[in-house]
Amino acid sequence: MRLAGVQRSFGDVHAVRGIDLTIGQGEVVAFLGPNGAGKTTTIDLILGLGEPDAGSVEVFGLTPRAAIARGLVAAVMQSGGLLKDITVAETVELTASLFAHAQPVGDVLQRAGIADIAGAKVGTCSGGQQQRLRFAMALTSDPALIVLDEPTTGMDVAGRRDFWAAIRQDADRGRTVLFATHYLEEADAYADRIVLVRDGQIVADGTGAQIKAQASGRVVRATAPDLDPHLLHQPFVQSVEHRGEQLLIHTTDSDEVARILLSRNAYDLEITAQGLEDAFVALTSKEQN
Repeated sequence: MRLAGVQRSFGDVHAVRGIDLTIGQGEVVAFLGPNGAGKTTTIDLILGLGEPDAGSVEVFGLTPRAAIARGLVAAVMQSGGLLKDITVAETVELTASLFAHAQPVGDVLQRAGIADIAGAKVGTCSGGQQQRLRFAMALTSDPALIVLDEPTTGMDVAGRRDFWAAIRQDADRGRTVLFATHYLEEADAYADRIVLVRDGQIVADGTGAQIKAQASGRVVRATAPDLDPHLLHQPFVQSVEHRGEQLLIHTTDSDEVARILLSRNAYDLEITAQGLEDAFVALTSKEQN
């Protein structure tokens, strides 16, 4: 899959501002960004639900719509698309009837982990079970690329773990996976690559470790009831959060911050490296240039 110089606007709103992205076969890629960053618009372009104003989108050398027509692409969206009065198995059978070469319904249900509720009406299923049903529907054409939008919404911890185990097995067989999620720990744990977008542009692209390294700095946590806040107005201090008498300080020089705090009788001081959530905030913050 390849996006080159993709731009998309809606009136005066520039949703996508020149995205270049290439994803190889068998990669699991997390596509992350704050609300309004351009994620949904970009995904819509990949799924052929819109046309770019400039640039190009290719999926397996085809236009998105041509790739979808051949059953090469499938999507699992966060909501919608289900008939509540038919059974789980009937839903997958109905989806399979749309393709000339569909996977056996029993195999798809087993793969999605819902074979045990095949006879249940969709309306009686939990939110997590319905999301697994959407996954089963997406698998019926045996797509080479699957796009997931908040795929584990409504699933419990065990269900999320099993779901990602199935995704990883699919990727090992060569299926490409692109997913958007608000569960940053999922991106860190299961993605081969993480792509961060802000204001319609890619601001970071790499492994979880590379993304965290790109957002340089550490977090200093301390209790400092008598600290003059002006002492932290330093070029190496990125941000300060006040939680009562406790401070959370994001900094590129944790040693100097610690020296300032300890010289003012701060205590319970703790220094930690930034995690993916910290990197996400740092790299997608509106204060970034």
